[in-house]
Amino acid sequence: MSARSRGAAAVTIVGAGPVGTLLALLLAADGRRVRVLERRADPRSAPAERGRSINLALAARGLAALARAGVLERVQPELVAMRGRQLHDRDGRGPLLPYGLRQEEQIHAVDRARLNTALIEAAARVALIELEFDRRAIDVEPDSGRVSWVDGAGAQHADDPAALVIGADGAGSALRQALQQRGTLRATEEPLAHDYKELHVPATPTGDWPLAPHALHIWPRGEFMLIALPNPDRSFTATLFLPARGRDSFETLIDRAAVRAFFAREFPDALALIPDFDAQFAAHPQGKLGTLYCWPWHARRVLLVGDAAHAIVPFHGQGLNCGFEDCVLLADLLAGGRDEPSACVQFERQRRPDTDAIAAMAIENYREMRATVLAPDFAARKQLALDLEQRFPGRFIPRYSMVMFHAEIPYAEAQRRGARQDGVLDALLAAGAGADSALATKLLADAAL
Repeated sequence: MSARSRGAAAVTIVGAGPVGTLLALLLAADGRRVRVLERRADPRSAPAERGRSINLALAARGLAALARAGVLERVQPELVAMRGRQLHDRDGRGPLLPYGLRQEEQIHAVDRARLNTALIEAAARVALIELEFDRRAIDVEPDSGRVSWVDGAGAQHADDPAALVIGADGAGSALRQALQQRGTLRATEEPLAHDYKELHVPATPTGDWPLAPHALHIWPRGEFMLIALPNPDRSFTATLFLPARGRDSFETLIDRAAVRAFFAREFPDALALIPDFDAQFAAHPQGKLGTLYCWPWHARRVLLVGDAAHAIVPFHGQGLNCGFEDCVLLADLLAGGRDEPSACVQFERQRRPDTDAIAAMAIENYREMRATVLAPDFAARKQLALDLEQRFPGRFIPRYSMVMFHAEIPYAEAQRRGARQDGVLDALLAAGAGADSALATKLLADAAL
């Protein structure tokens, strides 16, 4: 084992994904020296992986974090606005359900690799940030902040101690596993019974959009669904979410004929848009999904953030936004040279109620996307919620809007208010009353909304 003698870094971040890189930018802006270790090759020179990651969605919380780090303008060209959900029935028809009342209430699709590269390019221009690739972390000493890692040639190294080590290395975090082996934390994963597979829907031969742009496309089928998010090059990234086992599941798609027959029955309009469908489906891996619960997130000089601490399923489009919000809170807690261990304790105390809330809401949103949108009263319920928001601005903000478009409202508060709103909507729909009724005013007052 060799020892490095480059001088102790103020902060070592393990993971140069979007969360780790954004956090490095925020901490460097506060004057901290930051060293980032990444197990993968430098994405600026390595080809992006295809079929291995779900397209990302940026909403208010993520956009606010990018603006705080001064990189929103750099990332902006990579974003494609989505103004609502475009539903597809088996005949390829369905309504566009707007996300909110206002033009600015949009979600932005972004390719994970292109976002990551843009952030790394920004970090590489900051003198206080040192980026190192092909560095696979294998252990960390919580008392000293010393990280051990393996280079691309397989040689093992141990860094000098750091004031703080932050694990931002995703749901499969090596740092978290090292802390588990040391007995300083416990972690459990609640796997989703549904897996996923990505498909690329290219632009048309004339370079046009193959589907209506500026929308999140959803093919809801009750127990499963297909979605598609737009890319800047006018292609779409589609993702099939399907039970791993049982009827209409991945285990029944045993050969090319079965796969094609399934898509021809359930998603015929999408199938027609993918010329190399058979090759893609065979080549792209089948991914797993789940919710990670970890406690505590910190051990003396080591802290986990983002998916390393609280990975969630992707159905509310908040995984990246939640991780970016972690970065902003942590940067605030560390501002001005605050004691690192006490900042870690405060970070977990303040953040955990919100991450628990969004984890639950993400699972609920999967049921809504694949099944609830098919209910006869779904559109009426959504419209009533928008009517109430227009009639009572500030008092009634639909839960989805609170999560996606109101960064000032914590996730836990959105969850609490959303539960009270459900009771109001249930009562109004049962009574056949509208947002301008006396009953609506009374119910809002009774619910303290």
